[in-house]
Amino acid sequence: MANTIDVTAETFKSTVVDSDKPVVVDFWAEWCGPCKKLSPLLDEIASDMGEKITVAKVDVDSERTLGAMFQVMSIPTVLIFKNGEKVDEFVGLRPKHEIVEKIESHL
Repeated sequence: MANTIDVTAETFKSTVVDSDKPVVVDFWAEWCGPCKKLSPLLDEIASDMGEKITVAKVDVDSERTLGAMFQVMSIPTVLIFKNGEKVDEFVGLRPKHEIVEKIESHL
């Protein structure tokens, strides 16, 4: 998780909304099996694309307000923000190449 940032309600604006590059936000939970499979993929993507994007993680159990704010009903939910606005999202585990394609479409 070296290239990812844990985000809280207090740091969301500065990390995500005010970012000068696209931010991939993973809404996850410790008990979620698909989340545990997605996490290493996002870590790899963060390493591969580190200069172009930021990958942030939101633990929905400890950050319920953020989950509610973005109407996260299922996890993992991944939102992509650009210029402070949500521009894309997907729910569930996806193959790495599909995630990268989604991200690259917003670079």
